[in-house]
Amino acid sequence: MKHLIIIAAVLVSSITTAQTNFEKGMQKAFQLWEQNKWTEAEQMFERIAAAEPNEWLPNYFVAQMNSLKTWDEKDPKKVKAQLDKAQDYLNTAMSISKDNPEIIVLQAHVLTNWVAFDGMTYGMKYSAKINELYSQAYKLDPKNPRVMFSKAEWNMGSAKYFGQDTKPFCKEIEKSIELFANFKPETPFHPNWGKERAEQVLASCNE
Repeated sequence: MKHLIIIAAVLVSSITTAQTNFEKGMQKAFQLWEQNKWTEAEQMFERIAAAEPNEWLPNYFVAQMNSLKTWDEKDPKKVKAQLDKAQDYLNTAMSISKDNPEIIVLQAHVLTNWVAFDGMTYGMKYSAKINELYSQAYKLDPKNPRVMFSKAEWNMGSAKYFGQDTKPFCKEIEKSIELFANFKPETPFHPNWGKERAEQVLASCNE
């Protein structure tokens, strides 16, 4: 019995240390990102992902960073490299955390990156899939502000592209801002972005 207690104590100590290392690493990665040191932050998330194979969050943030970098990128080779990398890390995140609305929303964003880069090539290919992803995420968590906002913004963009009225989606944007106000992430490291962007889009509704 004494040996079992010692082994249990060692295991608990190892788990606590692993959690502490994960938290320290995530904090450092976010600090680097806030300092606009994108490369260093991304590399830190990659190292955490490699060291913590059961954690979906570092994989998520590597994917998100590559998605964000792609919005203003014009070089086709860089776009492909970044979005392929984003997809690889997203696939890993999905394998760790299935039916996760945060990951599903980011998957929709990555496909939207392709559409925004080359609508003629990827619009028909991915539009239906993006709609499907947002519907899936909404069914899983209708009160998640990123789900409601991203879904509404995508629908606004589609309506604008086809010359349709975008106003009906402004109410959804407004509702998402209410959800943002009441949203509490599970931990300090869980996704908590989108409110500022939602406010910008809502402001454009009133112009």
